[in-house]
Amino acid sequence: MAGSDHSGSNGVLTRLALHDRHEALGARFAPFAGWEMPLQYEGIVGEHHAVRERVGVFDVSHLARAWVEGPDAAALLRSVTTFDVTTLPVGKAHYSLYCTEDGGIEDDIFLYHLPGDRWLVIHNAANADKDFERLRAVAGDAASEVTPETVMLAVQGPEAVALLSSVLGDGFAGLEQRDCAELDWNGTSVLVARTGYTGEDGGECIVGADHAPALWDAFTEGGATPAGLGARDTLRLEAALPLHGNDIDTTTHPYEAGLGFAVTLDDGAPFTGREALVEAKAQPRTRRLAHLVAKERGVLRAHYAVHEPGTEEPVAHLTSGAFSPSLRLGVGMAYLPVRLAKPGVTLEVDVRGRALPVEVVRRPFYRKPKD
Repeated sequence: MAGSDHSGSNGVLTRLALHDRHEALGARFAPFAGWEMPLQYEGIVGEHHAVRERVGVFDVSHLARAWVEGPDAAALLRSVTTFDVTTLPVGKAHYSLYCTEDGGIEDDIFLYHLPGDRWLVIHNAANADKDFERLRAVAGDAASEVTPETVMLAVQGPEAVALLSSVLGDGFAGLEQRDCAELDWNGTSVLVARTGYTGEDGGECIVGADHAPALWDAFTEGGATPAGLGARDTLRLEAALPLHGNDIDTTTHPYEAGLGFAVTLDDGAPFTGREALVEAKAQPRTRRLAHLVAKERGVLRAHYAVHEPGTEEPVAHLTSGAFSPSLRLGVGMAYLPVRLAKPGVTLEVDVRGRALPVEVVRRPFYRKPKD
């Protein structure tokens, strides 16, 4: 997911509530969608491996958080999101999309259904203001933004569930994938969900800003390695998870992006972009988001041109690319013509004038070792 320009008219970046904690840990900061975010602490590769092998904690408070509440909340959300949230039981979370009238992806979001007809919606930071306006347009005062007064932490890795359970208690230990609940922790409420953006198990926690330092300390003192945006990006790319603004945007529709699971059409309910998506689903694909692994040393980057061997005109450009610390190879994604978007196809990426051989593979790039 991406982020909202919350900087004021003077262009000052918004600081995280835990900025001092990050600074004390030696974080290197970088601007991201109006926020001053930790890019890395001791190093992207080390933080990446800590999450893959043990457990890491991310401050993802730049992601926007809004409530929609009341008996009509589910129906109101259904009118603007692609997934039929009215079927989502209390205590469950689901991925969904906001689309344009012509089926382009304006944002990807997560929705959490809590008791009492309450729904929490997580938006990408770059789209936060526009996304909240979308909610207010259909829900009015039933929608409220709580980003400034809350903090969101993601605890991820093979040891994450054990750490979350030791800190938060049996209430977290009993959650299954995509479950969510509100738990009491040291006298305050923490919204927890068995979700994440790394391809690892773990959970995400939302807590009031006043109590966030103590929760962060509990995770780090419990063994979680602080990890920044750099590792979050390499982890999500290895897991082949799309980043809005790179791999999906208003020029892409869910079916060519492999996100058809986030679209419900059979209920017949109207939502923004429904007619276009009905047509898109019925039409043969002309391109598909494909996953490329370098066959030699070389780092793939977004916007690099992809060629068929021996041709000058590119067939696509990478939407994302990076060095994979787990595979020790370059990996990337691109919208390829369907005839080329097949595992085993060999292509070339122009890496600063060098034709780097790449192979199309099945997603994800990285798969967790079996126990």
